[in-house]
Amino acid sequence: METMEILREASKRIYENVKGIAGTEHAAGDFGIGAGGDISRSIDIIAEKTVLDYLKEINFECIVLGEECGRVELSNRSKGYIIMDAIDGSANAVRGVPFFCSSLAFATEDKLSFVTDGIITDLSSGEMYWASKNKGSFFDGKQIKVHNEYPIYKIIGINTSGASSKLMKRLSPIYEEHEHTRHFGANALEMAFLARGVIDVFIDLRGKIRIQDIAAGYIIIKEAGGLLLDVDLNPLDADLSYETRISFIAASNQKILDEITKLIDQ
Repeated sequence: METMEILREASKRIYENVKGIAGTEHAAGDFGIGAGGDISRSIDIIAEKTVLDYLKEINFECIVLGEECGRVELSNRSKGYIIMDAIDGSANAVRGVPFFCSSLAFATEDKLSFVTDGIITDLSSGEMYWASKNKGSFFDGKQIKVHNEYPIYKIIGINTSGASSKLMKRLSPIYEEHEHTRHFGANALEMAFLARGVIDVFIDLRGKIRIQDIAAGYIIIKEAGGLLLDVDLNPLDADLSYETRISFIAASNQKILDEITKLIDQ
């Protein structure tokens, strides 16, 4: 079975198992701090167990790096790494805000640049975004590209959750210059929106984001023709480690990237 088939089936099973839970008392609960550093909620645990059970069922030899479960070695003859944020946007999911997703990716080595496949599933609708290296990015079966023409409305996504006052001051020129700034509460799904051409830039400079949140979005944006850079404006890469926390800027093209970075660096 191809890796993408495995990721797609795991994503479908997550959707089937959690679609009726969001916004109900069954989504909450407190299962302590997960490997990623956040509180594990019932919906997180259900989604992760769905993936782990499926991988065991098909005897897929891999190492799982999960947001809640941490590192789970399913074989000592691993073919690579499944990088999993089974519920990205847990706060939205618990409260019933219809913007949360699953993010699953596969990497052959323990670096972000070795991700070969990724899938993001909108768990409110079941819609899927996926990409495999050198094969393009897709949204529900249709190939997608970033928005390369200059947009009528330039939409800028900025994750400022828990941002310091210093960072907010640094980002303030963007808010002053652009009326259409957004943050919906699930990094992976917002990255998928950029790949689809719905938004033009997505920024997270907090130094807090984990690899599990962005691994699938990374390959989907790249295969859709977008740009992904680190805080120093170098091509984004990082270790697949729980200690790794990154900042990044994703943009649909160089012109828009230049416009935004000039504002940040004022």
